[in-house]
Order: sequence, then structure tokens, then C-alpha cells
Amino acid sequence: MSMGDAGEGLVDAESRLAERMEEREQEKKKAKLGKGVDPEKVRQLESLRLARTELDRQLGATAHETRRKQIGQAIAEIDRRVAELKR
Repeated sequence: MSMGDAGEGLVDAESRLAERMEEREQEKKKAKLGKGVDPEKVRQLESLRLARTELDRQLGATAHETRRKQIGQAIAEIDRRVAELKR
């Protein structure tokens, strides 16, 4: 066995370890989502959460009353959609 062979074995072991760690991370993600959870629904909820966060930021930075009313209506619509998706 030469040094090259030992090095290849180490690289192979590291590669297998990295693959196994990646597999475990995927398993953890699936377990967190739970059984029967629709990934599209999760994506939609996350998108709505981000949109609401942005609207909250805008609401805090806006002084014009008409615009504040529009943002409030948009936030109410997002909240309605979130509630509908969580049913």
C-alpha cells in the first residue's frame, strides 16, 4: 500500500461521511414537516409570511393615510389567506 492508496481511502471515507450527513439532514427536514404535509402549502405559507413582514415594514415607514389604509387591507388579505391555508 502506497501513500496514494491511503489518501484515496481517506477521501472515500470523508465522501461517504458527507453523504451520510446530508442524508440525515434530509431525514430531519422530512420529519419536521411531518407526514401528510403538502410542501406546496408550506411554500405558500412562507411566501405569505415574508410578504406580511414586508408590508409591516412599509406600514411603519409610511405617513400617508391613504397608503396606510391600502397596506392595512393588504395585510388583512394575507392574514385571511394564511388562515385559509392552515385549515
